Amino acid sequence: MAGNSQRKGAIKKTGKGNPTAGSGGRVRRGLEGKGPTPKAKDRPYHAAHKAAKRAERAQGQRPRKKTNDNEWIAGRNPVVDALREGVPVNALYVAEGTERDNRLREAFQLAADGGVSLLEVSRYELDRLTNGAVHQGIAARIPAYEYAHPDDLLTLAAEQREKPLIVVLDSVTDPRNLGAAVRSAAAFGAHGVVIPERRAAGMTAAAWKTSAGAAARIPVAQTVNLTRQLKAYQDAGCMVVGLAADGDVELPAMDLADGPLVLVVGSEGDGLSRLVAETCDMLVSIPMVNSVESLNAGVACGVALYAVARARD
Repeated sequence: MAGNSQRKGAIKKTGKGNPTAGSGGRVRRGLEGKGPTPKAKDRPYHAAHKAAKRAERAQGQRPRKKTNDNEWIAGRNPVVDALREGVPVNALYVAEGTERDNRLREAFQLAADGGVSLLEVSRYELDRLTNGAVHQGIAARIPAYEYAHPDDLLTLAAEQREKPLIVVLDSVTDPRNLGAAVRSAAAFGAHGVVIPERRAAGMTAAAWKTSAGAAARIPVAQTVNLTRQLKAYQDAGCMVVGLAADGDVELPAMDLADGPLVLVVGSEGDGLSRLVAETCDMLVSIPMVNSVESLNAGVACGVALYAVARARD
């Protein structure tokens, strides 16, 4: 019906209370400009803005070295041996219902004496924590190893008023060889062991176990560039000697043992890498009676350190 303002779609003519007719009221405010469109990086919910914020946070942070703090020693004999040798243990985990024998009771006693926490978990949980290792109902969790800086080894020698004796392992990948080298270094008076940060064994549970606790008494350092570190030791006055099957000098005839010395031991299969061998001041061989091509890296390190210790005495 014409003039019926109550019909559907009719426009209210009066502006009282809710002005909507014409270009005034809310319509006018809605037509007002809101200024230029913000850039994508300035819009809080835009992907470009979030990416810029992530970049800002990354610039303000120093890169962190990732370490694994979930190293495990599993099995009754290995756990007891580790506790006897003073390997640092965060906690001792025992599976529920595990039969108590002399080894287990000794582990409990050693843990109590050393203030090590004892936790009882389900067998399924212990399987999961140890990645399915044969744990025999008991496992020890050890902390991530805190590596020293290679220069700290020179500082340690200076504090002890001794001529530096440093062992460097060139890409030794077997943690048992690393542990054996650490043990020999501690036994024959070395001031520390240096290993590469990459493509080499680190101080894992296996290395700790093989070192028989020596890793708690002698520093192990990591370096990003082994050749550069050897040159830094040379600049500090050390002679760098590498063990090689085709060395120019046999170990008993080496006349550098009584001075500041860096002893470099090569990897299990390939020996010294080319750049490391070229950096060494001297290549020394270990004389052998039979036609054995080479010694195990850990054994070779122990033999050489014994010869150096005798020369120094």
